[in-house]
Order: sequence, then structure tokens, then C-alpha cells
Amino acid sequence: MATTGRFTNDDARERYEAAYDALAARWPVPSTDLPVPTSFGPTRVRRSGAGDGIPLVLLHGLNGSGLSWHGVVERLAAERVVYAPDVVGTAGRSVQTAPLTSADDYGTWGAELLDGLGLDRAHVLGYSEGAWFATLLAARAPGRVATLTLGEGITALVKPSRKVVARMVRAAAVPTAKSFARLDEWLTPGVTLTDEDRALARAATAYRRRTPWPSPVPDERLRAITAPTLAIFGAETRLGDPLAAAHRVTALVADSRVELVPGGGHGVLWQLPDQVLPLVEEFCRTHDTP
Repeated sequence: MATTGRFTNDDARERYEAAYDALAARWPVPSTDLPVPTSFGPTRVRRSGAGDGIPLVLLHGLNGSGLSWHGVVERLAAERVVYAPDVVGTAGRSVQTAPLTSADDYGTWGAELLDGLGLDRAHVLGYSEGAWFATLLAARAPGRVATLTLGEGITALVKPSRKVVARMVRAAAVPTAKSFARLDEWLTPGVTLTDEDRALARAATAYRRRTPWPSPVPDERLRAITAPTLAIFGAETRLGDPLAAAHRVTALVADSRVELVPGGGHGVLWQLPDQVLPLVEEFCRTHDTP
């Protein structure tokens, strides 16, 4: 069995590449693409922004890429350099060359990513599955993470609801525009995706991952996190139980706080940016002093 991820065939890869280029055209600020070597394969990173603040690393969610942040990056990059990688082992322009066999491997990958970017310390914001990647990094290299922000990090903390899993499996089994639209409307109400976003997410389903899937991070890993941690949940999220997830954060991460956003669903950052982005900006700003 293959031990690294790959597209089902060359046509699938070409469709993904075309969709990726179309979405890249929506990136609203000047950027530079950086190839960053890691022991799991070269990681493609998009660098944007400038300023004196500690840099911010953005880790995307399921079927996403670094381009997933196009709708919020302009604001996040106003005071600091922002790095948006395509997480290795997922569909994107990073190339997995070695197996990722355990969740801890993603912590190692994250630390190597910081090394390759020349970052002694960075703020880290992960969304959905990206919050799982971010949590593993913060537990693996606690001294390297200036702050940890978990956006809708349900699967890093508690099990997702069975109903969500079933709906996602059905949509992936028949990846049509209609099936994805129904899933998006149910899971992320209030979020308006572009046609390019939808096309790239559909194309990503032709990528066969060979990586661990998100599962609740063990207690001892959460206790190892020393970075100031902000967990943001939509109060109406359907992904899982936000109150149970909030309890694990505050019980196990020493320096942590939770924001439960009224009316927010799983896509709360994109659904209610004027409420959520100021929380992220102020949190990073408060901890910019080395």
C-alpha cells in the first residue's frame, strides 16, 4: 500500500492544479511562494505582509490549502508577516515524500517548518483540522509558539458528531457541486464561498491521503502546551460539542481562554469576521513582546 499521499491519476492532478491557480488569483495582497524543505517533503508556503509583529503561521482545514485564507489574510497581514503553508500530506502544492505515521509526526513537521522559515518563534493560528496540526506543534515545540489560536478546533479536543462524519462521507463519495453546496450550507451557514473555493475543495477529494486523521489530542500533550492559548468556537457549531471542547482547553492548557461566539457556526471566522478577527489580532498584539 502507498505510504505517501497522491492524486488518483494525472487528470485529477491537472484539474486540481487548474483550480488552485484560479483561487490563487484571488489572493488580495502581494505574496511570495517559498519552498521549505522538511523531512516529510518540501512544503509550499505563501508569504505575505510586513511589520514588526511576531510572524503568524496559518494552518488550514480539511480539503483546504494555504489559499483558504484569502478572505482574511489582508487584515491578518496588516501588522506582521503571515505564512500560509499547504500542509504536507494533504492536497496542495506541498509534496509528501516520507510517511506521516503518527499524530506526533505533524508536530515534528511543524517544528521543521519553523526551522525552514527561519522563525525562532511564531504566532500559530489553526482552523478546524488546522487547529489539530497547530496543537500538535505547540505540544512538540512549546518554546517556539508565541501564541496558539484554535479556531473551531473541535476535532483536536473532542470527537466530532456522528452526523457530521456521515454527511462528510456522503459528500466525498459523490463530489458534485450540489452535494458540496448542501454540506457547506449545513455545516458552515452564513459563509459565502467563491466558485473557486468550491472547485478547489471538490478537486481535493481526488487526493488520497496516507496520514493520521484528527483525533482528540491526549491530556499529556495538552498539558505540555505553554503558549498562551485562545480557543474560538461558534456557539451554534454542528461539528461537535463546543462546551466539552472548551472544558478540555481550560482544564488542561495552563494559560488558556475560550471565546464562544453567539450565532457562529463551524465557519465562524469567515461568517463573523468583524467579531472574530479583532480577537485574533489583539491576542497576537498582546503577546508580541519576546
